[in-house]
Amino acid sequence: MQKKLYVLDVSGFIFRAYFALPPMTSPSGEPTQALYGFIRSVFKLFKDFSPDHVVAVFDGPDNKKSRTDIYQDYKANRTQVYEDLPGQIARAKEFCTLCGIAQLEIDGVEADDTMGSVAKWAKKQAEAIYLCTSDKDLCQLVDDNVFVLNPWKDNLILDAEKVQEVYGVAPEKIIDLLAMMGDSSDNIPGLPGIGPKTATKLLNEFGSLDTLLAHPEKLKGKKREIFENEHEKARMSKQLATIHTEVDFTHSPTLFSLEEQDGAGLKQFYITMGFTTLLKELEKNLPENAKEQVEYHLVESMEGLDDLITLLQSHREIGFDTETTELNFMRAMPVGIGFAVAPGSAYYVPLNGALHPDDVLGKLKPLFEDESHAFFAHNLKYDLHVLNNVGIEVKNLGFDTILASYLLNSGSRRHSLDYLALTLYGKVKTPIKELIGSGKKEISMQDVAIEKVSNYCCEDVDYTVRLKQEFSPKLKEEELEKLFGVELALLPILKKMERAGVCVDANYLQKLSEEVSLDLQGLQETIYEMAGETFNLNSPKQLSAILFEKLELPPPKKKGAHLSTSADVLQYLAQEHPIAKEILSYRSLEKLRSTYLDALGKTINEKTGRIHPNFIQFGTATGRLACQDPNLQNIPVRGALGKRIRQAFSPSKPDWSYLSFDYSQIELRLLAHLSEDPALITAFNQGEDIHTYTASLMFNQPLEQVSSVERHQAKAINFGIIYGQGAYGLSKELDIEMSRASEFIKAYFERYPGVQSYIDSSVKFTKSHEYAQTMFGRKRKLPEINSSNQQVKRAAERLAVNTPLQGSAADLIKLAMIDIDKILEKRKLKGFLVLQIHDELIFEAPDSEISELIEVAKEALENVAQLRVPLVVDVNIGKNWGEC
Repeated sequence: MQKKLYVLDVSGFIFRAYFALPPMTSPSGEPTQALYGFIRSVFKLFKDFSPDHVVAVFDGPDNKKSRTDIYQDYKANRTQVYEDLPGQIARAKEFCTLCGIAQLEIDGVEADDTMGSVAKWAKKQAEAIYLCTSDKDLCQLVDDNVFVLNPWKDNLILDAEKVQEVYGVAPEKIIDLLAMMGDSSDNIPGLPGIGPKTATKLLNEFGSLDTLLAHPEKLKGKKREIFENEHEKARMSKQLATIHTEVDFTHSPTLFSLEEQDGAGLKQFYITMGFTTLLKELEKNLPENAKEQVEYHLVESMEGLDDLITLLQSHREIGFDTETTELNFMRAMPVGIGFAVAPGSAYYVPLNGALHPDDVLGKLKPLFEDESHAFFAHNLKYDLHVLNNVGIEVKNLGFDTILASYLLNSGSRRHSLDYLALTLYGKVKTPIKELIGSGKKEISMQDVAIEKVSNYCCEDVDYTVRLKQEFSPKLKEEELEKLFGVELALLPILKKMERAGVCVDANYLQKLSEEVSLDLQGLQETIYEMAGETFNLNSPKQLSAILFEKLELPPPKKKGAHLSTSADVLQYLAQEHPIAKEILSYRSLEKLRSTYLDALGKTINEKTGRIHPNFIQFGTATGRLACQDPNLQNIPVRGALGKRIRQAFSPSKPDWSYLSFDYSQIELRLLAHLSEDPALITAFNQGEDIHTYTASLMFNQPLEQVSSVERHQAKAINFGIIYGQGAYGLSKELDIEMSRASEFIKAYFERYPGVQSYIDSSVKFTKSHEYAQTMFGRKRKLPEINSSNQQVKRAAERLAVNTPLQGSAADLIKLAMIDIDKILEKRKLKGFLVLQIHDELIFEAPDSEISELIEVAKEALENVAQLRVPLVVDVNIGKNWGEC
């Protein structure tokens, strides 16, 4: 069988992927989109052609020298530096090695020249050489043995006939074509006034550039002048366009045969890069004998269950997992429970099999409620809810692998068991959609074959055990054990909040929605009247046509603003025409109606009559709690309608009230503590209004003479500093000149030099350690702070400053929640926590307990930690949330 050699233009693959794909990063923050695209392209080529002989060709260092010696401006147009590409090219070489692909990179030589030299040499050994590229320059090499294969044009293969068809000239004339028309990508000048069509026509008529240069008299007019006067430029361009085929490289005696793939190395490479899809494909292609052997047991008899319980009772730490009827934690009922105490072995006990569920749960309840056994799971809170739904209360919580994963890498939002098993162990777990059917919206295990559910659950609990063994020592190594203890202690408190839920008046929301709908209708009619016609207000395309075509409003002069109907563009247009202001009002009102008024009522639990949100401990990089289904942390605070929405939330009993405990300016107080700035510390210790105090210092005004405008400006700077706002952002917020904003910031740091020192030290620490840290040891990885990309680097610097502040505030309120819960339990108070909104706690309590609850909660919140400034809590009481 004749050999075929595939020569890869790696630079072409890399650059094409870099611009075609959105930015991607590895778990450690390393840019990866060009690398990922390159790998995908290589595998597509392998799939389509199954090559046995492949060589990947890279540009060598200082590769332009041979041509810049001829023409100094060769490729001089490529001035932009893509700082995140060199690392990806290095990774591409690593990938090629792992895949058994030979590589060539010759010092001082461009990839085109190396590819040309390989093609010339390989003709003696191969039936066909395929130059895999989209670069038309390489078409000059096409002959009976050499072809250009363009993977991005449906594997278009260019032979001599196809080159003629595509470019209008035969392969041997491509050099002349490039010399005449020039090449903008390589900055080859070509001949002035000679474009592709003219060059093609002249070459087909006169045969070659040499002929045209030797006999310019055969041409007329301007063309004659060009060929008479531009001899030197034409010959130089031809030199630049000619691919060198005499490059010295190490010849392969096997014609660059593919070597055996390093499966283990490739697996680790994908894990490092975070290429989960490629990992899945690699795992699926492994032969069965290469896969790990595990022991998964389906428990189908009472004798087997007794044996399992005996086994579990001999271990202090027990991993478990529940399979359920649905995802909603208040309604989910267990279909079965999995157990494991060691990796590679797991047991599944179905509740819908031969054994009666009451008999199974009756046997398991004493085990779960025995405090001598510590139970752990992945996303433990959900499993606790499921067990609570069948009357089981787990007494000893030992570990939660999802919380451990989060603390070890809080910047990542990917902590699912499937993702961790894949990225840490290369294990491709069975997708749940594969079990229940991809067309089903609800995820339920009750209708799936027990054997399949058993294997699925055993996999889950098996890898939960492995993750616990992986994460436990890492938490200790990273000095995160104490913080993990805080998160684990908080978990049952959040579970109690979720089960208690919050009462909302659905009828009130419905009436308010009807009222807002009338307001929306009025706004709609006003907008149509201003526009002079009716149109779909929710269609950006139709709205854009009204604003910019019919009304001829001028868009702001900034990138991406042309024909945009985004909020910032509408705010700009509001200065030109009142219709923009009305549209903004309509959008704001419609969002409140659809997001809250119409949606909240649908989330009320039919049995309890309350909303049961899900508080997530692993949803933010700073340690703040997140809330979903629904997000009650996002109910608007400002505006009359926001307050009216909050009035729908109230205690279910008439003689009960809401109590709100809100930290006053917690992040600014933490800034004073961490910066140790004397002026800030003095202000807080004297109980001054911090914004008035700051304005007084900045504008050299006595406190009593600070105007409301000056206080507003100082407030913007105080909070802007926390979030790393610069002069540009401040100028926009205060609607002042940027130079004035710079003066404000300069004055601020002159008055608070400790704050500047804090910012500098925070950035310095993070650059050195590549993570930011809170007062309590919570870490946020920020490797991008050392990025060569200035925009990425500056964003990381802002996070380096803000994370210790916002993260420490999150830690403080969590610690206080734990303290308060202990006291409420000890005193057997009936009041309970219903919501946590970052710096605020809301309790529902009987009116008879109000005084005692205020004493308990205020004391705990204000004394949870000793700072250089006092922690102050504002207390509000109301019969509904709006009154708080």
